[in-house]
Amino acid sequence: MKIGLFIPCYVDVVYPEVGIATYKLLKHLGLDVDYPLNQTCCGQPMANAGFEKQAIPLAEKFEEKFKGFDYVVSPSVSCTAFIKLNYPRLLNHECETAKKAMDVVEFLHDVVKVEKRLGTFPHKVSLHNSCHGVRELGLSSPSEENVPKFNKIKDLLELVDGIQVVEPERPDECCGFGGMFSIEETAISAQMGKDKVERHIQTGAEYVTGPDCSCLMHMAGVAKKQGLKIEFKHVVEILAAGL
Repeated sequence: MKIGLFIPCYVDVVYPEVGIATYKLLKHLGLDVDYPLNQTCCGQPMANAGFEKQAIPLAEKFEEKFKGFDYVVSPSVSCTAFIKLNYPRLLNHECETAKKAMDVVEFLHDVVKVEKRLGTFPHKVSLHNSCHGVRELGLSSPSEENVPKFNKIKDLLELVDGIQVVEPERPDECCGFGGMFSIEETAISAQMGKDKVERHIQTGAEYVTGPDCSCLMHMAGVAKKQGLKIEFKHVVEILAAGL
């Protein structure tokens, strides 16, 4: 199967190491992965801000750029969810890329079905379940629903040697980022971030990990301003550590 690697703009600019780790991990697993040049933003920021028409040309370009792949894989649950759920509506037709787009955790867990041991990360890690991942992509079970508990992120992390995975109290509560929400409701967003970071710290973890850099970026900013000693890493960086 041919895999097109989509690296969202904020990952490319702020966390390029996450894009590199994703490519490295996919190649390590023997997969045929390509990074199409001249890819752009998926259009989520514009649409979230209420300017959906400005997202349509980007959606059209995305469709053209990734149409030749069997899967479009990305280390970002929010961008992946936007593509899957909104492209058919924005473009007003069935979208090939919307059907093929998958977050890297979802792809590794459900399609590749990784079972072999991965990297090494001898640390205690608190798991952050991002809202888009929980409630739109089904990476873990939402606490508000009476369903059997599962967590695809945790399943993959348990393939890493030396790691101890823990979850905070209220494990799938929002960190407060929410894209435009953090700009329009700054005080509420900041307090939600403080509450979430404190719950992660209470686990005794050295690191917080999760499938979306935007959530990790928000919490890292809160921790830095509060002078709190805890670090943040995207889940693919941990899965690829030591490979």
